[in-house]
Amino acid sequence: MKDYAKQALDVVEIEGASYGDIRIIDDITEDVSVKNGVPAISKNDRTGFGIRVIVDGAWGFAASPKISKDEIIRVAKLACAIGRASAKMKKNDVILAEEPAHRDKWTSTFLIDPFNISIEKKLEILLQVDEIFRKDPKITIAQGHLSFWREHQLFMSTDGAEIEQTILRSGGGISATAVDKKTGEIQTRSYPGIQGGQYVQLGWEVIESFDLVGNAERVRDEAIALLSAEPCPHGEMDVIIGGEQLGLQIHESLGHPTELDRVLGMEANYAGTSFLTPEKLGNFKYGSDIVNIVADGTVPTGLATIGYDDDGVRLGRWFLVKNGIFSGYLTNRELAGVVGQKKSMGANRADGWWSLPMIRMSNISLLPGEWELEDLIADTKSGLFINSNKSWSIDQKRLNFQFTTEIGWLIENGKLTKMVKNATYQGITPQFWGSCDAICNENHWHLWGVDNCGKGQPGQRAEMSHGAAPSRFRKIKVGLG
Repeated sequence: MKDYAKQALDVVEIEGASYGDIRIIDDITEDVSVKNGVPAISKNDRTGFGIRVIVDGAWGFAASPKISKDEIIRVAKLACAIGRASAKMKKNDVILAEEPAHRDKWTSTFLIDPFNISIEKKLEILLQVDEIFRKDPKITIAQGHLSFWREHQLFMSTDGAEIEQTILRSGGGISATAVDKKTGEIQTRSYPGIQGGQYVQLGWEVIESFDLVGNAERVRDEAIALLSAEPCPHGEMDVIIGGEQLGLQIHESLGHPTELDRVLGMEANYAGTSFLTPEKLGNFKYGSDIVNIVADGTVPTGLATIGYDDDGVRLGRWFLVKNGIFSGYLTNRELAGVVGQKKSMGANRADGWWSLPMIRMSNISLLPGEWELEDLIADTKSGLFINSNKSWSIDQKRLNFQFTTEIGWLIENGKLTKMVKNATYQGITPQFWGSCDAICNENHWHLWGVDNCGKGQPGQRAEMSHGAAPSRFRKIKVGLG
């Protein structure tokens, strides 16, 4: 493959490109699911390459699933032709931030290769869960799924970079939907993860750690209990939000608005601009003094933990919010200089060989605080504890939001009491994070994976993780009405 890559780079230089890179990718996916006793299995193996160039100061990109000498030459010339045509419409030349020409190999870690585990064993787990769920007739939809993905990528550039990376990710989840036929009430309870599943950069061992069968009865019973639970109260209340739910809050209210291409109006699909405009960098009060949020491409098991991004930039760790102050953006080599960065933060990734890289979130996490969860609940005389996302919405600038969680509990006199359903909270991003007055410690901090973040047009999918511990927010609007 390196010979093919070198040939592509030779061609783009002959064609007049001032810069060029090629990504040759082979990935394999396996998805196993069971819904109401019916299994489904899907396997895909995809191979191809994408060539990106700068010609006359503008980007050109072309890709192909066919790897051969003739096709490499054809696609390389096509990418240059596209760049040359794009240059006729450019406003400014593309200028890349400096980055050493890395020559390296990077591999994610795991104990048990999930692709060596039989389909029968995977189905056995899901079918056991399904049987437990459907022991009660109130459960009308019983679902479980397991998902595995391995990617190998070769990246080479005209700068001299030569990087090989192999990434393995595993995950899955279960959910039970209960229906009260008399009232028409419908409630769903899932486990584990932000949106019906947890995904981690590990192997089969993480599926074993979930203990899906051992948690199935609890999930079923909570779904049924929610049918008769009290509705979420409405008004202003102190709220403790579980780390799982906070992961999605971080994703939507800080991750997307710090993507610099959205900030600059270069990409605005999927609720997409940002209130975090450049004049706010370094001086805007995003949250309370205890709010510290980092982007980290090195955190173990994170879905966005890789050695290098698709610009060939080595990943690191940096603050997006430090002591409550907005402190950083997600950048690539092209846009880093716009906000005065001499170096990219390594946030450029593509959804496969067929896509042009764009700024995507790294792993973004709220750093832990000092509280034990039991003490935080005891310190809250009246409020709500909520977790597990059910639905969400947020405006185009990522300011006004509303989230509904699967489950909640009233806090009365420092104790969890009644279960509540349809627990909804809303707010304005900086006011919400400004109301954060307590964060649980590292004993309660966990990294939650998102495997289906959408962005761009045509749409691209990306994966990342968000770490958080349960945290308290004062006087939050809850409920509807």
